Formats: sequence, C-alpha cells, structure tokens
Amino acid sequence: MAFLDPIFTPMFGGLINASPFWAICLLSFLIALLISLVYKYATNQDLMKSLKAEQKEYQQKIKALRDQPEKMMAMQKEAMSKNMTYMKHSFKPTLITMIPIILIFGWMAGVLAYEPIYPSEIYSITASFEDVIMGNAMLVLDDGTEIVTGSELTEPIVDGKASWRIKSDTGEHLLGVQVGEVVQQKEGLITTELQYAPQIETYAHSDIKAIEIDYKKLKPAGDLSILGWKPGWLGWYIIFSLVFSISIRKLLKIH
Repeated sequence: MAFLDPIFTPMFGGLINASPFWAICLLSFLIALLISLVYKYATNQDLMKSLKAEQKEYQQKIKALRDQPEKMMAMQKEAMSKNMTYMKHSFKPTLITMIPIILIFGWMAGVLAYEPIYPSEIYSITASFEDVIMGNAMLVLDDGTEIVTGSELTEPIVDGKASWRIKSDTGEHLLGVQVGEVVQQKEGLITTELQYAPQIETYAHSDIKAIEIDYKKLKPAGDLSILGWKPGWLGWYIIFSLVFSISIRKLLKIH
C-alpha cells in the first residue's frame, strides 16, 4: 500500500523507526477506538442492549430445558432468530470500517513485516526459474553493490533456483538476473530506517519466474516471547486490539 505512505509515514514513521513495538501498540489502540466509535454511533445502542439481554435470557431458558428436547429445540430457534437480528444490526458498522481497516492493514504489512537491510549488511537474493531451465544464471549488479566471498556472479541453477550473497551501499538499487538472453530486474532498498522494497517480484511469460530478496522477519519486541512464541506485527496487533477493544467497549458502555 505504497500510495498510503504520504499519509501515514509522516504521522507514524518516526515512532515506527524508534520502536516498532510501541508503534503497533498505538496503531492497535487507534484502530480499536475507531471501530468502537463507529459501532457505538452507527447502531441503536438501546436496541442492542435489549437484544443482548434477551440473548442471556434465552441461554438460561435453554439450560433449564435440557430434559425437554422438543421445547429446548424450539427455544434454540427463537434464540437464533434474536442472534440473527443482533448480527444484522452489527453488520452496518462493519461495512463502514471494513475498507479503511483493510487499507491500514496493508500499509502496516508493508512497513512492519521485515527488518530493513542495513548498509554493508550481507543479504541474499534468489531467482526462481521455469522447470525446463537448466545451466547457469548470472547476477547483474549496479553501482554500490558487490558480491561477497562464497558467491560468484554466475551460479548454477539447482532445483529451479539460484542464489547470491551480496552487500550494498545506502540507497535504492536495481539488481538484475540473466539466464540466456533473458534479463529481469528487482529493486532493492538499503537503509537504516524501517523501510524495504517489496520482497518478491514475479514475471509473466519469462524463463525467470520470480526474484526474491531474503529479508529477516521483524520481531517488534525483540527477544520477548509468550510461551516461546515471538509474535510478529500481526500477532502483537491481535493481542493489543483484544485488550483495547474490550476496555474501550466497557468504558464507553457499548453493547
């Protein structure tokens, strides 16, 4: 969602570079607040409160009718009807917030998924080829990029792939892969800020199917783990959003 960069990067770029963890926390709060406010004012809260109360009553009645299957089934049908009414009224705010949230998620995925590649850091670039392609592939470097020890500009294609280890100076780079007469290019970005070029570029009707930069996945909280799990940006977003959503709904008395 690069077209959103001019909107969100000035607002959140500084915090993201300083601390991705707290940036995700803030964004989770703002999204939860937005969803909650839209829900509160796009629904009839008196009606929603009434429907919730009726749902609880039905649940109690159903429990009391466990020994009477026919009556319990009839009561469950009535309860389902009330649930459908509740969901119908909940659907309007969902429609209102759906597109903005998808756009924000796309932007977050574009800036928080991977660690940047730093100047002079060694990284890998991998090209994938059509199954019939064999032999060697050559990496075409631009100014400011060099091959590192252990790699050669010309590498054999093994199992449909060829990889190179390289390092580059700060800035944007245009790297190429050549097999036979076919050449495809992939952009790269070397920076100290939390930015990166797209991980993979695919090509139609070409012997070269794709060129991929092997980024490291971003761990916003570093070595902090939850029972051995180190969440990425989406994991932390889900955790924060659950906490904030529950808290905001209670604070604003949203039903």
